[in-house]
Amino acid sequence: MKRVGLITHPDYQTHLTGLTHPERPERLQAIIEHLSRCGLTKDLVPLPPRQAELKWVEQVHGPEYIHRVEEFCRGGRAIIDSMDTEISPRSYDVSLLAAGGALAAADAIMGGKVDSAFCAVRPPGHHALRDVAMGFCLFNNVAITAKYLQQRHGLERILIIDWDVHHGNGTQDAFYADPTVFFFSIHQFPFYPGTGSRGEAGEGAGAGFTLNAPMEAGRGDDDYLRVFEKILAPRAHSFAPQFILISAGFDAHRADPLAGMNLTEQGYERLTDLVRSWAADLCGGRILSMLEGGYDLQATARSVESHLGRLAH
Repeated sequence: MKRVGLITHPDYQTHLTGLTHPERPERLQAIIEHLSRCGLTKDLVPLPPRQAELKWVEQVHGPEYIHRVEEFCRGGRAIIDSMDTEISPRSYDVSLLAAGGALAAADAIMGGKVDSAFCAVRPPGHHALRDVAMGFCLFNNVAITAKYLQQRHGLERILIIDWDVHHGNGTQDAFYADPTVFFFSIHQFPFYPGTGSRGEAGEGAGAGFTLNAPMEAGRGDDDYLRVFEKILAPRAHSFAPQFILISAGFDAHRADPLAGMNLTEQGYERLTDLVRSWAADLCGGRILSMLEGGYDLQATARSVESHLGRLAH
């Protein structure tokens, strides 16, 4: 059994988005309750989150934007920047706790306390641009963590795998000209947010270090596995990352109400097995995954169980 850390906290449910919003507190409640019912919680190492220090958030987001998020949330605004990104008075602090949870998990992995970790946090982050909130996201948790691993822990090469059904445009933007972070996204296309074509492959020094795999609606487990095995695997091994981050959205599940893909829990198991084998070969098994999308409560909870179960074995 591998030591797998779990980051979560009741405060993540105090980011209120409205009763009918897809990205709602019940998502985490369903995940945590399901992990407890199926007995997996006892096999996980609980890790306490912390609020991210602003100096790390500022590696990805501009100070004026960070201040605006704080001002909008604490001032009682209902949305920020786009109609789908709803906020509440606690959302700024909770967003810092989400980003800081990922940093705490990174520290636990680098310090040898756990082999890998999953961050059951909200709000999600992969759509957040440097100065713009969008797609339910305020701060880009995975991008902040990549910068932190490089600057706090001295790592040189980070692989980010984004299997959320929506393209991780914010993460791509953060590293588009950066050869030290290899960004891969597999996603339904054309679909929100409209980015992620095959031609988007990086620029300048970062040319060739962004890899997009746009997929037609209806694709399922075998289609995803082929892309991972035939396209991503050789690129990942050539890059030789020292750490793997996963933007783990589970909204490509066939039951998800916001998309049109056909992945199953078994598909997420198989993807996790592949990435775990790469991590064992390339970076001492270091994997940190963090929750992005997934809006059918039961399907998301079961998919998280499948993902964590494979990380632990």
